[in-house]
Amino acid sequence: MKTYNVGFYSRFIKRPMDIMLSLMAIIISSPVLIIVALLTRAKLGSPVLFKQKRPGLNENLFTMYKFRTMTNETDEKGRLLPDHLRLTKFGKFLRSTSLDELPELFNILKGDMSIVGPRPQLVRDMVFMTSEQRERHSILPGLTGWAQVNGRNTITWEEKLSLDLHYVHGITFIRDWKIIVMTVAKVFKRDGISATGMDTAEDFGVHLLREKKITEAQFSAAIQETHRLVNS
Repeated sequence: MKTYNVGFYSRFIKRPMDIMLSLMAIIISSPVLIIVALLTRAKLGSPVLFKQKRPGLNENLFTMYKFRTMTNETDEKGRLLPDHLRLTKFGKFLRSTSLDELPELFNILKGDMSIVGPRPQLVRDMVFMTSEQRERHSILPGLTGWAQVNGRNTITWEEKLSLDLHYVHGITFIRDWKIIVMTVAKVFKRDGISATGMDTAEDFGVHLLREKKITEAQFSAAIQETHRLVNS
């Protein structure tokens, strides 16, 4: 995988800035973290945190933390119900305010993520990306990114991945702070949380299949690769 942006800022300033900002954010938001955790426990039960493997730097998988927004309801065969049926009113509120993403501050502190970078997508999204699109994993994933402040879930997958690559090819201190400021404004306006008519974002593979850009056989093969990566 290609390596980009090894300039002074990326090499010496970005990581210390991540540590400082994430630690400050955890301390300042600790009352909110506690309240949301208690409400999540009361409304959705245990566990309070949703944990999921996501592709990180160089596509190494890490466990990402979020507050739960969905129930664990299953059908008569024991299979989880579709996301839109399990997403609760309380969960929608957490997502619309981005409060569900606060635990990712601990991922940043640990070094799994950065404040700014391409969002860590699902493993089942990564396997459908082209080799060029997968270059987004040449840097740490971010709590927010260039795609998030330019449409988030209201733009197409192709636009989102193109914006990610645009960021990867031009990381600067000024751009990172521009993204941080724009993110704060977007959060307060609850802008771009979900695609029109959808409670949750459509998987990349489902999008490609719906658009007939891949075949059923290609879709099935990629899903099998997802299971192999997650369970290896």
